[in-house]
Amino acid sequence: MIRKAPISMIMTEPVITLKKNDSLEKAEHLFKKHHIRHIPVVTGNVVVGMLSYTDLLRLSFSDLDDNLDGDTDALVYNMFTIKQVMKSSIVTVPSSKSIKEVAEILATKEFHALPIVDNNKLVGIVTTTDLIKYLLKQF
Repeated sequence: MIRKAPISMIMTEPVITLKKNDSLEKAEHLFKKHHIRHIPVVTGNVVVGMLSYTDLLRLSFSDLDDNLDGDTDALVYNMFTIKQVMKSSIVTVPSSKSIKEVAEILATKEFHALPIVDNNKLVGIVTTTDLIKYLLKQF
């Protein structure tokens, strides 16, 4: 394991993003298409929030009853905006931050993804899954 290895070694780039005015249906489509669980919400390249797949599941009725159709989700999604559902108070880290420091942040906070930001510009994202994969490569 490389001491002081920067998070840029394992971050995902480019990042799938959303805008505050995008639909929740678009968000669900991106989550499923790219098999991801976190999407930064941006204005330009500036991170203004984070939407997780869990945030969408909290709104979804289809998980409660298998007999409901996809139209129910569409109705619920149309009642809310990304801005209303996203987390707007988020932590970001620079790409030079060490993998160990990022792991410490994720281990002590109640979230599972961090946007990587340099000079106020989104450059990557790192998740707990990225960290686990990195650790597994060390063995």
